[in-house]
Amino acid sequence: MNKIDIHGVKIHNVTMREAVQLIQDWVEEDGSVPRAVYTPNSEIIMQAQRNLEFKNILNAAELLVADGAGVILASRILKTPLKEKVSGIDLVKNLFKVFSGKNVSFYILGGQPGVAEMAAVNIIAEYKKIKIAGYDHGYFKPEEESDVVQKINSAEPDIVLVGLGAPKQEIWINSNMYRLNCKVLIGVGGSIDVFAGKVSLTPEFIRKAGFEWLHRLIREPRRIKRMMDLPRFMVLTFKKRFLKKAR
Repeated sequence: MNKIDIHGVKIHNVTMREAVQLIQDWVEEDGSVPRAVYTPNSEIIMQAQRNLEFKNILNAAELLVADGAGVILASRILKTPLKEKVSGIDLVKNLFKVFSGKNVSFYILGGQPGVAEMAAVNIIAEYKKIKIAGYDHGYFKPEEESDVVQKINSAEPDIVLVGLGAPKQEIWINSNMYRLNCKVLIGVGGSIDVFAGKVSLTPEFIRKAGFEWLHRLIREPRRIKRMMDLPRFMVLTFKKRFLKKAR
């Protein structure tokens, strides 16, 4: 797959349909090693600028897709346009549709105690024949990690949705993926809270307009410090563009 370099983070240039098809292919493979899927947005790419280990983990993923209008805009400014945004929650929703009624199961890991269970109930109610092999909260201690891995392996899921927040979820997946008997692990951030009904998803027209960040900031003012990475991301993008032009 072609990759687009956004400040050292190598995003796969795929559409939503292509990403879903790729994961379908992996799930159908016999005896394949687990594959990691991450969905970085502008904030996550800026975190990677300050943490080389995290950047390397992102770039080691089998699939890295652009979650956010800012990443798509940056790719266009840099004259290396990505095909489209492939947000984590939309990717998971599409996978639920594709695998509903099929012999493919999911495990949900993340959120506060009780949230993953609520998410599982709501997912089954909406997608009817989807298989949820198990669920667990994300507030486990480091010494409990082996127990978490054992629980997941006992459930024998095909796909594990890990919602621990970035960079924790990517680091956790990278550290534990080869201990897990599954086909695919996906870092889903706050999607578990959305599926559980604890957090409302930004309306579609706002997301399409590229103002999801503003909606989230109004809803969660405490995010202001984290969101300062958004203007930094754009400044870095324009600097890189002007340097290209100057050469």
